[in-house]
Amino acid sequence: MDTAVDAFVTHRNLLFTVAYEMLGSAADAEDVLQETWLRWADVDLGTVRDQRAYLVRIATRQSLNRLRSIGRRRESYVGSWLPEPLLTTPDVADDVELAEHVSTAMLLVLETLAPVERAVFVLREVFELGYDQIADTVEKSPAAVRQIAHRARAHVAARRPRGAVSVAEVQRASQAFQRAVEMGDVQGLLDILAPDVVLLGDGGGIKQALLRPVVGADKVARLLASRKVEVTALSLHPAHVNGHPALIVRIDGELDTVLTLRIDDGLVTGLYAVRNPEKLSHMRHATALRRRA
Repeated sequence: MDTAVDAFVTHRNLLFTVAYEMLGSAADAEDVLQETWLRWADVDLGTVRDQRAYLVRIATRQSLNRLRSIGRRRESYVGSWLPEPLLTTPDVADDVELAEHVSTAMLLVLETLAPVERAVFVLREVFELGYDQIADTVEKSPAAVRQIAHRARAHVAARRPRGAVSVAEVQRASQAFQRAVEMGDVQGLLDILAPDVVLLGDGGGIKQALLRPVVGADKVARLLASRKVEVTALSLHPAHVNGHPALIVRIDGELDTVLTLRIDDGLVTGLYAVRNPEKLSHMRHATALRRRA
């Protein structure tokens, strides 16, 4: 049992990352970890050649089971559904590939994949598993997995963020955005927002939020500026969420909203505002995400 515990603890952050990438929900990922441990504790370790691969297989299968069930739950979700934001450690931002794949924008893209496509894409593109290992995990032939991977890559490529942005460019854009919001400066917002910027809000029917996307720099700028004027006790605090710049919005000192930014070519192209309190529990402490143990 000590050996099983050691192996699970060693790979825990990796397994959480797999489950979170699959589900976009930290709460569901934690449940998957518990289910993974229960199954792992019953395994005869003498029959296991690769503990990492075996644990990833269990976690992925449990994630697939949960993904199919929560899909029905999300169909009845009030307003836009957004991934659960995670306050992340600085090293997540340093791993450019990992940061891209756990970004809010990418997780929304992954939501458009079928469950098995999502599993294949995540295991291949993020965690670099071989086709044979993935085939065993999703119970498909290696040839079928290659086809699924090709289809999923093409699907994601057509919808993923537009390209790499330098750290300096991201910092400049996020700081300019924060200043403009703090000042209620409509022109400052127009200068940093892309013409086709999209603002999504997620209140989950618990807190007031946008029920439909707001599209276009002028509409988004005026909405953000008016919000600042209406709420005088509002404060903004920069943070890294899902490996990317974000603003933690507090009203009267209480956490109200996590606003993550998507930045392309020096402009803010996406804004994702999560207000649903059930999704903000992982903003108290930084979460360690890993592609490797």
